[in-house]
Amino acid sequence: MVGRRFWKMSGSGNDFVVFDVRGEQAGGPAEERSEVIQSLCARGTGVGADGVVFVARAATPGALLAMRYYNADGSRAFCGNATLCVTRLARELGVAHTRDLLLETDNGIVPAREGELGPEIDLPAVSHVSEQVSELATMSGERRIGFALVGVPHLVVRCDDVAEVRVNDRGGELRRSGYRSDGANVNFVSERNGSWSIRTYERGVERETLACGSGAIASAILLNRWSEAAERTSFRTRSGRTLTVWLAPEGGSWRPTLAGEGRIVFTGELAE
Repeated sequence: MVGRRFWKMSGSGNDFVVFDVRGEQAGGPAEERSEVIQSLCARGTGVGADGVVFVARAATPGALLAMRYYNADGSRAFCGNATLCVTRLARELGVAHTRDLLLETDNGIVPAREGELGPEIDLPAVSHVSEQVSELATMSGERRIGFALVGVPHLVVRCDDVAEVRVNDRGGELRRSGYRSDGANVNFVSERNGSWSIRTYERGVERETLACGSGAIASAILLNRWSEAAERTSFRTRSGRTLTVWLAPEGGSWRPTLAGEGRIVFTGELAE
């Protein structure tokens, strides 16, 4: 690990340690192990992050980059904000593209680009949506709970005021509720004066994170199904930054586009 260069990146406060492993042999680098990822993500003793991203050579024709994402606990997943960050990092890596940059992800091939609001990504169609999760009872201050699978599972809780939610407590309870054997991320959303706010308990990090890209998409879809939002919805995240979702209905599915932040905070080199 000593001497390995990395980028520390932020996607609306969802932060990552990113490695360029395009020159590595098949099988991945030594850092791509659960215990190493946990050590890197540890705040106070490691670099500190919600997850680690490995940018690799793509195997799919037409794709210019592949990315492998791991949560802070070492579990592999898909992450919308990490994908936005890789879209931004492509410029630093000298990856030239005149149209969409095709990224190979654990949620399939994702077209990506630099848009007016920052990095943008188009995700595969979302069809696994439940407007109501009858197995889960709402608590005081909660109006309804729905579910959407956006590469990873998300419970969405429509509540009166996200500022009043004890996210680590309530989010942890719902994440481990048994609704799904593998658990789910939990997103809390509320509206005030025409603006939506979102907070997230993230599976694999096991606490509140400052933003969640796939969670914003899941929330936008459920709000649309609940007739509370149109086909474009912007969310103010816990970091104060904004994630914007566009939905293109297609039969009983939605094709989502996500725009947000992909920012290089600093570059570094791992030491002993």
